[in-house]
Amino acid sequence: MLPRLRTTLDFIPSPFEDKPGLVIRDPFHFSDATLIVPPALIECLQFFDGEHNALDLRAHLERLTGDVKAGVIESNLLQGLSDAGFLEDENFAQQRSKVERAFAEASFREPAHAGSGYPGEPGELRATLTGYLNGAKSNGSVAGRVLAIAAPHVSPFGGVDAYRAAYSALTPVETDRTFVILGTSHYGHPERLGLTRKPFVTPYGEAVTDTRLVDELERKLGPAALMEDYCHAIEHSIEFQVVFLQHLFGPRIRILPVLCGSYVRSIYEGGLPEDDENVRRILGALGEMGAREDGKLLWVLGVDMAHMGQRYGDRLTAIAGRDEMAEVEQRDRVRIARMESGDARGFWDLVQENQDDLKWCGSAPIYTFLKAVPQARGELLGYQQWNIDEASVVSFAGMRFHAA
Repeated sequence: MLPRLRTTLDFIPSPFEDKPGLVIRDPFHFSDATLIVPPALIECLQFFDGEHNALDLRAHLERLTGDVKAGVIESNLLQGLSDAGFLEDENFAQQRSKVERAFAEASFREPAHAGSGYPGEPGELRATLTGYLNGAKSNGSVAGRVLAIAAPHVSPFGGVDAYRAAYSALTPVETDRTFVILGTSHYGHPERLGLTRKPFVTPYGEAVTDTRLVDELERKLGPAALMEDYCHAIEHSIEFQVVFLQHLFGPRIRILPVLCGSYVRSIYEGGLPEDDENVRRILGALGEMGAREDGKLLWVLGVDMAHMGQRYGDRLTAIAGRDEMAEVEQRDRVRIARMESGDARGFWDLVQENQDDLKWCGSAPIYTFLKAVPQARGELLGYQQWNIDEASVVSFAGMRFHAA
């Protein structure tokens, strides 16, 4: 049998007029290769499903080309996909093992998105973030110390208004607290947390990871946590928060970086997330930690909200603030109201409607926070929609939370 094509790859139409076809790349960066499959060969990819063999592919190519010597094309296609690490074969297993081992053995979590999501040079980064936050004032009408904020994890240049709203809620008195960053895990296992003891390095310097709390979570969570989860190496939802926090409080901030896998079982099969034993452990352990460390922690949620339009599998052409997206805003705001009131169950009921047709990728970190910190009450500081491309929109918000 032919090996399966990896399901975790990105497939996008080629943007090059002189090289039409389908671009394949690896968002996990197990492989740095990029392939462009010519239009005539795109349908051949369906044979890499673990159920067809090389003879099936060769017969298809012979019908497609009219050439009985199509075995050369077959061989080249198979070899190219395998060499790139795009097939579930021994070559990919070795590549994956090597990359994951390198991350596990590394002393630091290197900045994966410096130079792309934000400037990679310290002076330019400082000037850029100062510009993003320019005009921000201490935000929120609620008196008392901030318990948490919710900020986007979209590229900062796309979510400036929401980032500004969220981070303007913080003041210098927060400097000595441990920032518990609950980030969306776009690549990790569902119903699991991804943990790491590694310090996060950015152009500003090295943030300090609170290994005492990491050790506690590892001990209590057991199989509900993945230690030194490779997803940390490539994930942006925590890295962007670290950069903003360092900008405000200096490079040596103390953090607890936690990646929250999606709660897909509950969304698609019903019931509550904590009906799963792993999720029950997660909520319990974080809740115990939050109660004991009350006042010493500041929770930071790195969360985007709705994902609508052609990039995300919808037929509609999504334009921020217009037509269907105006209705999406109304539905977003109903969910946000549940967050403001600390109503975890009410929030999750809305997520489960139509199996989350709004595609809130931040739903798991939000629910985790609301359950682990039940005294939290929120305030919406700014809502934003952004066209990530001409036909697709992401929504997000800046929020602050205080204790009821």
